[in-house]
Amino acid sequence: MVYPWHKSEFRNLLERRGQLPHALLLRGPQGVGKLAYAEALAQALLCESPAPDGSACGRCTACGWMGQGSHPDFRRLEPESLTGSRDAEEGTEKKKPSEEIRIEQVRGIEGFIQVTSHRGGAKVVLIHPAETLNPSAANALLKNLEEPPRGTYFLLVAHRWHRLLPTLKSRCQQIALPQPSAAAARDWLKQQGVSDPDLALAQAGGAPLLAAKLDEEYWQQRAWFLKAISSKGLGALAIAEQLRDHAPALVVNWLQKWSYDLVCHKVTGKVSYNPDFADPISIAADRIELLDAVRFLRQMVRLQRIVSHPLNARLFFEELLLMYAVLLRRRPLGIAA
Repeated sequence: MVYPWHKSEFRNLLERRGQLPHALLLRGPQGVGKLAYAEALAQALLCESPAPDGSACGRCTACGWMGQGSHPDFRRLEPESLTGSRDAEEGTEKKKPSEEIRIEQVRGIEGFIQVTSHRGGAKVVLIHPAETLNPSAANALLKNLEEPPRGTYFLLVAHRWHRLLPTLKSRCQQIALPQPSAAAARDWLKQQGVSDPDLALAQAGGAPLLAAKLDEEYWQQRAWFLKAISSKGLGALAIAEQLRDHAPALVVNWLQKWSYDLVCHKVTGKVSYNPDFADPISIAADRIELLDAVRFLRQMVRLQRIVSHPLNARLFFEELLLMYAVLLRRRPLGIAA
């Protein structure tokens, strides 16, 4: 299913179906519908009775197989953390699912690429998110992208496309899929039953699919946390104890958005992610120096890259919140700029 804000671009792409390159890079912010776009394109390429506009019919054998995830001429490469495909052998220690696309996965499609398609039509490889290809996997993929057999298509979906190898990007035609307008996203969220679309969009950075995933538990936990860090006499250790069962990535995400709003308020007088906490953010912003706030924000951005690694959550939260407490006291921060 292509989301409403991408339908015009999708129709234009299907109109030049006969001239499609063998590799497309679909790039844009996370949560705007790139994967759905790629899946719809894959189904259209494999459909055996396409509609007059080139889209998939949804009724033929090929479309049925795609709906069941069993089409013999389609392959999907994703990290194990997304697919949950790791099956630990009985009696062995379970390993954490990989968050990378590994070289073994890329090598696993080499035979698929070279053999004739089962249905005598196209073959499609969908890679999502492409930036999770580890260096060895990315280099192995390059060889497959150089001269694939006729009728073989690679669809790469990337949220952080700047992380891809330049040589990989150069072998793909890039299609930028931006966020929808605020009005289009708001209307769609209302249709999904979201009670406060504007706040959900603000919290999700304008990405409607991410906004739609924010459930009641998320809003309750976020409200408690933001009230706690904006209260007088911030009790860092007490808050850290209450957070011990929370995912570190979630807490860092909240603090990253909070610190971004602190910087934004210092510079523009406005907030972006947390409009429902504009007053506490204004009060906190008056207590800090702009440079300290920028340094703290940079630290939160850096932590996002490592926060999924194993760590002692309580000690991590204590250090994080003590650092924020120091920020509020206008003392020098012990972190690199």
